[in-house]
Amino acid sequence: MDTAVAAPPASVPVTLRKLYFLRFAFAAVWAALLFATADALGPLSTTLLLVYPLFDVAAAVVDVRSAKADGGPVTPLYANIAISSLTVLALALAATSGIPAVLRVWGAWAVTAGIVQLVAGAVRRHLGGQWPMIASGAISTLAGLSFVTQAGADDPSLGSLAGYAFLGGVFFLVSALRLGRGRGARRPV
Repeated sequence: MDTAVAAPPASVPVTLRKLYFLRFAFAAVWAALLFATADALGPLSTTLLLVYPLFDVAAAVVDVRSAKADGGPVTPLYANIAISSLTVLALALAATSGIPAVLRVWGAWAVTAGIVQLVAGAVRRHLGGQWPMIASGAISTLAGLSFVTQAGADDPSLGSLAGYAFLGGVFFLVSALRLGRGRGARRPV
């Protein structure tokens, strides 16, 4: 009996690579815009706060298609879609209460989405380029806890969310570069 591990279809790493590059670019631009408006919760910063999880939903939908093409697990991705969709609604409500409420909601999202990202990366290790996603998920979980703590500070700011998004984008960039080289991908035996 031959116990060969089939390589993923060539299109899966290519699709993920493009998606990860796009996520990096989006995160970098979004972080710069939010950082410029981080001291107040106005129309622009509120819009940015809602756009980020909406973009996450769209990216997860693309990711689901890629995972289905590979026959890979889609449950963590569907969980991410649900969590990020609920986050949009929660952020819209939190924005009416102020920055501390926004930080609490964002923190809860970062924790739950981080756990989902960690699981998805661990399950996809065979594709290569997933260790940065695993690390990013773990860091997101810890960052989420810090956002909840920051909500109780005397003068809370949205600036830490910009740094969080940019760092997350860097992890997507590193994963995209690793996927392009095929590192870690298992070859048929």
